[in-house]
Amino acid sequence: MARLVIVSNRVPIPKARGASAGGLAVALRDLLTPGTMWFGWSGRLSAEPSLQPAIVEARGVTYATVDITAEAHRGFYVGFANGALWPLLHFRLGLMHFRREDYDGYLEVNRTFARSLASILQQDDTVWAHDYHLIPFARLLREQGFNGRLGFFLHVPFVPPSMLEAMPVARDLVADLCAYDLVGFQTEEHARDFRDCAQRMLGAAVEGEWIRLNGRRLRAFADPIGIDAAGFAQEAERAAGEKLVQRVAGSLSGRALAIGVDRMDYSKGLPHRFEAFGRLLEKHPEHKRQIHFLQICPRSREEVDEYRKLRIELDRLAGRINGRHSDFDWTPLRYSTRAAPRATLAGLYRIGRIGVVTPLRDGMNLVAKEFIAAQSDEDPGVLVLSQFAGAAQDLTEALIVNPFDPDAIADAMHMALAMPPSERKERHLILKEKVMRTTAETYCRRFIEALEAPSIARAAA
Repeated sequence: MARLVIVSNRVPIPKARGASAGGLAVALRDLLTPGTMWFGWSGRLSAEPSLQPAIVEARGVTYATVDITAEAHRGFYVGFANGALWPLLHFRLGLMHFRREDYDGYLEVNRTFARSLASILQQDDTVWAHDYHLIPFARLLREQGFNGRLGFFLHVPFVPPSMLEAMPVARDLVADLCAYDLVGFQTEEHARDFRDCAQRMLGAAVEGEWIRLNGRRLRAFADPIGIDAAGFAQEAERAAGEKLVQRVAGSLSGRALAIGVDRMDYSKGLPHRFEAFGRLLEKHPEHKRQIHFLQICPRSREEVDEYRKLRIELDRLAGRINGRHSDFDWTPLRYSTRAAPRATLAGLYRIGRIGVVTPLRDGMNLVAKEFIAAQSDEDPGVLVLSQFAGAAQDLTEALIVNPFDPDAIADAMHMALAMPPSERKERHLILKEKVMRTTAETYCRRFIEALEAPSIARAAA
């Protein structure tokens, strides 16, 4: 019987001790029905790569994982995926470090994945691969003899040809993406940039969303990811009564709360955001002692130099802002590198007067949607959102800012604090309707329907 096989870098096995649900697991939850398989790296490093996957069954879903070597992990994950591809796809060419041996390691891990999955794959399976770690996966799986439907979704941004050409293996990457039958992106801008790259670098013919290359066709389209908005809203309402959330609310002493939640990553614009909060207190002194800013940014990828440097910079900025503006009973900026449970975050969003989501570049950014879903309809907060987050394409009633401009962010925060309740409600109701419409379920359904469409079968034939 035909199965859906999900492939990703990491596999969130429910029974694995300490396993995190992660954004992808939450987004794909509606697809995790009996008969589905999820394949990828176990998270373990071994002396030799394990070609035969380890199998775990949980609630009818098969989780298949392989180990990789420490050397392969360095080249594949630290070196090429996060040292070269991640900065490139987030428009940060100055941080891109390309080494040919890292790219070779990237290909080798993808080849290991392809060989391992091929050993348990059925020809009528439908395979859906996720994110920049797996760009060459379709080509390498085809080399193992698989002829079924192959889809790919890029969760991060894509770049125009003029920027992608800075990557020495750009043509190879575009050609590898063209080996899929269906390629999904967060926004139409990202999909268009990819189609432009295929046309300019490979000489492909482009007709609307379709790309024709080497006698076959593939579709590249936009399919914005969402959340379980109704479920998150209910969770936020419940979590507002949790002890930790109540302690935070009590510590505000009636002051407004501005909140930001991001992984510690240079693409999130955290230094600019800290600078903006300092500017708010300087330009609008009436807000002194009237607001707390809480930034939650769990540490990540600390093996990459840029991430260690970012934490040092944030420590410095937080110390400077608090040193300049704090009082004996008021610390304006609260900054934590500890991860918080999803339910706790939902409760914190709900008591937030301002949600500050200002990445320098982001594929979508689901924190923006979570903040909106968590708000009370009677007294909603205001979302300050970067124009370079994919979410800004739809959430136009937020206060849209250029994240490179701390003064613009500060002015938007001031506007949010001064906004009358009637305007806050009006903006929120429109935003909430949008978030409730473009959910995780609709994202999954749209992609799978597109991948299983007869036109894809003809294109792959």
